[in-house]
Parts: sequence; C-alpha cells; structure tokens
Amino acid sequence: MPRPSILNSIERKFILLVGDLLIIVASLNVFINHAIDAEFLSIPLKLGVFSIGLIAYLSLSYILDFFNLEKVARRRYVLSQSVYIAALFVFVVFILTVLFYDVSFWRIPLLYFLIMTPLEIALWRFLFSNIFRIIPVTKNVLYIYDEKTAKNLKEDLNTINGKETATFYKVKLTYSLDKNTLENKKFFLSAADKIDAWIINTKSYNFIPKDLENMLLQSMINGKEVISFTSFYENTYEAMPIRSHNDSFYEILQIRNKKIRYLQQVFSFGINFSLAVLLGFIFVLSVPFVFILNLFFNRGPLFYVQKRIGQYGKEFKIYKFRSMVVDAEKSGAKMATKNDSRITPFGRILRVFRIDELPQIISVIKGDMKFIGPRPEREVFVNQLNQILPFYNVRHVIPPGITGWAQVKYKYGENLEDSMRKLEYDLYYIKNRSITLDFRIIFKTVTTVLFSRGV
Repeated sequence: MPRPSILNSIERKFILLVGDLLIIVASLNVFINHAIDAEFLSIPLKLGVFSIGLIAYLSLSYILDFFNLEKVARRRYVLSQSVYIAALFVFVVFILTVLFYDVSFWRIPLLYFLIMTPLEIALWRFLFSNIFRIIPVTKNVLYIYDEKTAKNLKEDLNTINGKETATFYKVKLTYSLDKNTLENKKFFLSAADKIDAWIINTKSYNFIPKDLENMLLQSMINGKEVISFTSFYENTYEAMPIRSHNDSFYEILQIRNKKIRYLQQVFSFGINFSLAVLLGFIFVLSVPFVFILNLFFNRGPLFYVQKRIGQYGKEFKIYKFRSMVVDAEKSGAKMATKNDSRITPFGRILRVFRIDELPQIISVIKGDMKFIGPRPEREVFVNQLNQILPFYNVRHVIPPGITGWAQVKYKYGENLEDSMRKLEYDLYYIKNRSITLDFRIIFKTVTTVLFSRGV
C-alpha cells in the first residue's frame, strides 16, 4: 500500500504562515476596530495601521528567522521564540501607531491585543510542532547514482540526510546504474513502494534503463517526487553543488537565454544609489571617531588599501578601516581567521560591528563595486582557487559587492573548504538574481550587523 503524500518543507512553512497570518489579521482587527477610539477611525487610518502591522510582522519574522522549521520543532524553543517575536510585533505596531497617528485607546481591547496575540501565536506554533511529530515529515529517498558519481557517495548521502541542516529527506535505498543486475532489480522493485522521493545523480541521463525510466514516470504520476541531485541541493541549501557530483557546466548553471530584466536593473541602481548615500553619510561621520580611537588603540594608518579582482577579472582598489597590525602580511598573503592574532583589540571591535567595511563605499561610488554581489578576492587567492575549484571565475561575470548571498548564508571564510562553500552560494546568486533575493540579502545583512554574527 503506497504511503500517504508527505508535505515538503515549503508546504509546511506555508501552513505555518497561513496560521500566523490568521491570528495576526484577527489581532489587528481587534486593535484597529476595538482598541482605537472610534472617534479617530477612518479608512486611511485603518489601511495604514493594517499595513504597518503586516509589514512589521513579515519583516520581524524574516529577520529573526521565525520560519526555521528546525527551531519550530523544538518544543521549549518554539514557545519562548513565539512569545518574544509576537511581543516585539505588538510593541512595534503600538509604538508606530502612536507616532504616526494622534489617537487614543480603550484599555481592555488594547491589553487583549498586547497580551493575547503573543499567547495565541505561541499556542498555534506549539500545536503545529506537535502535529508534525505525529504526521510523517521525512521523505524516504531512493538515491540513484552511477560510476562517475559513486566516488562521493558517502558525502552525497550525508548531504541528502542533512548532516548540519534538517533536510526532511532520508536515504533508505541506493541504486547503482552500473550494477543493473537482476538481483538488484528485484530488490529495487520490492522496496520502491516505500519510497517518497527519487533523487538522481548521474553524469548522463542518456543511459538510464528504459524500465527504470518507466518507473520514474509512474512515480511522478502517483504524486511522488523525482528530482536531480542538483535541483535537490539548490532547493534545500540555496547553493550550487560544485563539489558534490559532477563538473558539468550546463548541469550546474543551466545556462539559458533570458530577456534583459530592466526592472531588476532599475531596482539595483536604486538600491545602490540609496545605500551609497546612506552609508556614505555614516562613513563620513565615523571617520573622526575611528581616527581618534586609532591614535590610542590602533596606532598606524587609518585606511588599509588592497587590490582585488572585480568584474571581468579587472583589478581595482578596495578600502577598509585598518583592523590589523601594521605589516600584517610582511611574510606573504594569508586569509584572515576567526581568532587571527594579527587583528588588534580595537580592530576586533571594528570587525564585529562591520565598521571596518564602511570605506568600501568609495569603491561603490567609483563604480568598481555594488552593494550586493560576490565578495572580491585578491589575485593571489583567485589564481590558487581557479586551479582547485571549478567555475570560480564565474563569480567575475557580475560586479563584486560589499555584501552578498555567501556572506549572509555562511560564516567568515578562513580556508579552502570555506571558499568552496561560499562559491556554491555565489553561483546560486548569479543564477537566481532577483529583486526578492536582493531584499533577502539586505534583511539578512541588517540581522548580521545588529546581532554581530560572524567574525
């Protein structure tokens, strides 16, 4: 008997979001139509407060990672996180309403909005986490591979099962296309009904046996998931699997003609112009303070100038507030590490709050960089990484950025392994660039700076 259809992570997040929004809309209704004195009510006020509420909730949820299913699954954590974020939401809505609108409130409905909203969100999410303890959430996977991809079998299985991240997939069976024996087929056929998803990792799809193709087609008709390893990796990790299974340029990037996205270009220009003005102003204000503190705690030049590789492989100068000792690289170029002894105590403070990055706005104004894009690297490291990592030069097809998808998704790069992981995220960004993804990067960057995440 076939297993019931299992909801994937996107579907579960959608159900969680719908439940949250029903509670938020009901709470905003109480706040707008009952807590605010009717004497002050008008259609513009109602629409304004409702918009403030929705934007505030969605922004806080994204910045504070409220829809992380791994966190939602922890019973104790889900209650505290729900109360904290929902309480922050009602506080923000109340304060912004007071600031933007001259209104008075009825106390009882206002208290109901302020107190009951966090409790309702917490109870709903607690119920949600318990429901999915009963309903199966993990898909049983049949992993199909060939001789070319077998060398990374153990690593690929760990990737699917989720060694560091909950993927909600579990490999139950593996099937080698190069061991297409009668015994293998019999075992394969007897166990196929217990499988919820097929993940295929092969150099070429031209050599998949006809009977296996028919089974894949029938599984799709029966509502089961049939995807390539590349698609699985991209959808789950929001990165490209450059090291995991093959070196096919077309498989990784799926090059295709696209119409010029004028809206994306206009948005990119607007974002870069706005942030250049904002960060330029902050940079100018910060210079005197950093200069004075440097005299006492970080003696030496104020700025650190370095050559980096930008778009189309062209070299340009990048500027930072110096955070390391003078002549930090007198023995040769070296990547910075988490507890790097070359970083001064004051420089460590600059790095924690990303103040050392502010002078890069000079490179943005000069046109060498943009606010969002792959981080530019030095030529010596580019040459080394080009010899080791496939597709590393693809990073240079777009302008480098102060922040990017790799920076908000992965820790500070310290070694080759980190460079490889960051490249996976850079390729994902290059392939999937959009206004939505840029907004996500901006929000995540704000979170990184506010909560001092990373090195």
